[in-house]
Amino acid sequence: MMAMGWLDVDRLVRETFVARVECHRELGSTNDRARECAAEGKGKLPVLVVARRQTAGRGRGEKRWWSGEGSLACSVVVDLEALGVEPGRRPMVSLAAALAVVQTVEPLLTAETVGIHWPNDVFAAGRKLAGILVEGLAGGRFVVGIGLNVNNTVEEAPTELRSVATTLHDLTGRRHEPSDILVGLLRHLETMLRQLASDPDDVGTLADGRCLQRGRELAVESGNRVVRGLCAGIAPDGALLLDAPEGRLRLHSGTVCRQ
Repeated sequence: MMAMGWLDVDRLVRETFVARVECHRELGSTNDRARECAAEGKGKLPVLVVARRQTAGRGRGEKRWWSGEGSLACSVVVDLEALGVEPGRRPMVSLAAALAVVQTVEPLLTAETVGIHWPNDVFAAGRKLAGILVEGLAGGRFVVGIGLNVNNTVEEAPTELRSVATTLHDLTGRRHEPSDILVGLLRHLETMLRQLASDPDDVGTLADGRCLQRGRELAVESGNRVVRGLCAGIAPDGALLLDAPEGRLRLHSGTVCRQ
């Protein structure tokens, strides 16, 4: 589906690593559509599915992602096996994608603190700006879903999100060109994924340098238990370091339920 004027699809293919693009004004979930594209097996990868608005955007677990008019939702199907990312490092894709978002928006937010909340969120000025949802497929392929609040405004968000979310428009007071944002994001994503293949510890170290949770008391749901402790950063292998009463814990997966 072509862009209907709001996105330069030809530029995305010309200037980034994606081989093809599906562009929608509105879609239920870009991740769901990306999974369908992967199952169809047509054409080369990576394939990008992008929507200006999602009506059923998904977050981790049972969470839903708010996607107001002017936001940017995209999902990229990538072959991590072809890129050379080792199976043991593939859980770090969410951190690699979060770093790509940080690198994209930071030049636009020079007056704000921008960083990562492990395992998959980007915060700016103390509020959530973007979320990442990574889903594994067969044969080393993954869907990397990114929801970024660009030209939407929290005034239109559900009441419960207005004090915890933010957007580029709200932080800068101006509109941003979606094609510019996406080109930058995809370029940084490719760089981070290739770095995950060639030097995965460096990706973990970069994520640690952007960790905004360090020194905070966190409660993390991991498996069938909730662990609590003081965040000590992110390890080179992507694990969350948590100083708990029983000692330092290394959590490779989980959901932060209090911070």
